[in-house]
Amino acid sequence: MKNLFSILLFFCTVSAFAQTKSRVDTTTEVAYKYRVSLPYFILTDPIGDSWDDRQSTQHIEFHIKHNLDNKNIIGIKLATWRLFQPMGITWWDGILDKLETETEFYPGHVRETGIGITYQRMLWKGLFATVEVLPQFQTYMDLDGKKIGNDFKLYNSYHLGYHISIGKKKRFFIEPQLHSQHWMFDNNAPDGFKQLDNKWRNYFLLEPNIYLGIKF
Repeated sequence: MKNLFSILLFFCTVSAFAQTKSRVDTTTEVAYKYRVSLPYFILTDPIGDSWDDRQSTQHIEFHIKHNLDNKNIIGIKLATWRLFQPMGITWWDGILDKLETETEFYPGHVRETGIGITYQRMLWKGLFATVEVLPQFQTYMDLDGKKIGNDFKLYNSYHLGYHISIGKKKRFFIEPQLHSQHWMFDNNAPDGFKQLDNKWRNYFLLEPNIYLGIKF
């Protein structure tokens, strides 16, 4: 049932892109047609020795978006990260405690990389909602960095946030937000990884984040 819901969501999102495009009034004026953004924590995460730490996610994420009008924004999401434990360990499962005890760590890492699509709808003033669909190619590695398997994953996220423009020309912006995500199709993990994944959920709720960007 969850898989069916995710498939329908994917096609509905693609359909929304097409329908929104067809409804856009060509006379609508927008101050800036394009924008790029990335999560704030990427700027603050040191890339020195900690990049190869056991708990480093090596997260890189970049968004390129196009304003169809003042309400509808479509875009492309490019992302790659490295997981050291299942994503489905939520706040109420004691995720911070498990980081300290390392009881749920994988016997290695899984690198997930993909290019996806996004749709952002401005709801009221700066308040917005966003849906992102990100197909990902997964590479499983042991603790020595040796490749031990491949898989595919469809990662979906749902965001609610607020857009704050900055500067005299309002070109720079900040978007604090909360997002929840769920994923599917990653069923071919090596045994040590799969045993841990099966213990936990295929979703994570209420993750806070801040995105920084520029319009042009």
